[in-house]
Amino acid sequence: MHLGLGTLARTSLLAAAVLTSACNSDATAPNPEPSNPAPAGLTATANGTTAIDLAWTAPTTAVTQFVLQRAEGAAGAFAEINRPAAGATSYADAGLTPNTLYRYRLAAVRNGATSSFSSEASATTADDQGGGGGGNEVLVTTDITTNTQWTADKVYRIVGFRKVANGATLNIQAGTRIIGDYETTGSSLFVLRGARINAVGNAGAPIVFTSSQPVGQRLAGDWGGLIIIGNGVINRSGVVNIEGTGTSADNPLLPYSGGDNNFDNSGRLSYVRVEYAGFGPAPDAELNTFTFAAVGGQTVLDHLQAHNGLDDSYEFFGGAADLKYAVSTEAGDDHFDMSEGYQGRIQYFVAFQSKLVAIRPLAGNVASDPQGIENDGCNGSGCDAGQNSTPFTIPVVANGTIVLTGPGVVGGSGGYGMVLRRGTGGHYVNIVIAKGASNGIGYRDATSKLREDAGLLSLKGIYIAETPNAFQSGQQTYAGPASDVTHAAATTAASIFAGYNANPASMADINLFPAAGSPIATGGFTGWSGDLLSRGAGLDQTTYRGAFAPGGTDWTAGWTEYSDN
Repeated sequence: MHLGLGTLARTSLLAAAVLTSACNSDATAPNPEPSNPAPAGLTATANGTTAIDLAWTAPTTAVTQFVLQRAEGAAGAFAEINRPAAGATSYADAGLTPNTLYRYRLAAVRNGATSSFSSEASATTADDQGGGGGGNEVLVTTDITTNTQWTADKVYRIVGFRKVANGATLNIQAGTRIIGDYETTGSSLFVLRGARINAVGNAGAPIVFTSSQPVGQRLAGDWGGLIIIGNGVINRSGVVNIEGTGTSADNPLLPYSGGDNNFDNSGRLSYVRVEYAGFGPAPDAELNTFTFAAVGGQTVLDHLQAHNGLDDSYEFFGGAADLKYAVSTEAGDDHFDMSEGYQGRIQYFVAFQSKLVAIRPLAGNVASDPQGIENDGCNGSGCDAGQNSTPFTIPVVANGTIVLTGPGVVGGSGGYGMVLRRGTGGHYVNIVIAKGASNGIGYRDATSKLREDAGLLSLKGIYIAETPNAFQSGQQTYAGPASDVTHAAATTAASIFAGYNANPASMADINLFPAAGSPIATGGFTGWSGDLLSRGAGLDQTTYRGAFAPGGTDWTAGWTEYSDN
């Protein structure tokens, strides 16, 4: 399932790219004009071992018929498989091969002319052995110590706590599926300092790390997650280890302290989805869906989704890695967590929380206070100057859309759009917070106020809707202009977004583009200066607020998935 954002027309650039790709068996010349738009909202969902269910949004203009094409594998050519009749919004593709990636695209025929094709949707059929890969399954039972490639024609089962080590590089082909073993006492993939991972998918063929359980039986905490350790700088002295390590010979303590290079390169993750992760190898020591521990700024991170994980979706411990185009859905704890001197930049991101996630028994615990953003300076052992330990946590976090549960789902200490505490700094720009359970922002600790006084913390272009309070009471007072934070408590999420119902069951039910005339379609802060300008050099200064440009492209289409299980 996709975000439900595809009702907007694709850009002419995308249309042109589609037209020059794999051969179109329809003899009628495609017509990319606005009067003949491509179908929207195409989704693909595996239905067992040999079938995939397709669905799309009903068109707004009359259609004679559709042209449906399918491609097998990450690089296979498209060929026509059916011409659904006018009025159709779904198709069941059957007779497929188990454990195989299939890609789909759809065009509409109007008045004898065929539109450009939609964005691709893809799904992988189940195999004959539940979540595994059958005869195509490769068991990963030892650490990766030499350069290795994983390919889309195989399914890779991670058994135990596996490491990419010894300076090796793990290359993963677009469309590859990796499953975390459910049967063991835990499984995760660690990329150690000096090693690299290059997992580069695309919108039609994302790389997916998921549970080994069959579809319909997957739960948060089925496996550990993806952990990358770099040579970046943190603000804690001594030996600091990854939480959840040191529990067995197979899972030894893994330190991430002592690095000195915030320009370190741990590889690239693009169009990667990690789901049903967060297993805790020890009590109260759950792993995160994505952990970036002291990861350096030469690492490339873009188009990532964390879904149904037991702990944080994205956790940054120090370092300076940038993240662009990120989705977090149904987190077991915080969606975006930054601490220990993190100084990277995050732009264009979504955090969506509608419920407390269902978890695998004995995997760990769900937090009672999931937040959209939770940022700390320094806390715990090795903070030699307490919350004033340097380097300070000073990220630039821009263009986010944070949609939370509203009251009654999480405890009173949770459901905040942002919690800034323990001496953190950072610049938070053009962010939309909706349906906060009680407070939009928790601005805590006098040490965080010191960062603001020094020009190292700012809030700019923040819009808070359908949330009782802008700021948690009894905490720090933000000294910036009133226009920096707009609190519209009586303004509903349904009124600011293009498509939003009162109680969406998942991201598939909503459209987070700004509605026509929405206050978030404008009001973006563009007067970047001082520390914000220097740290945010190269980021976009948008005239809108939130993750999506009015009338823009849906950057989530084709590679995100929102199933509960």
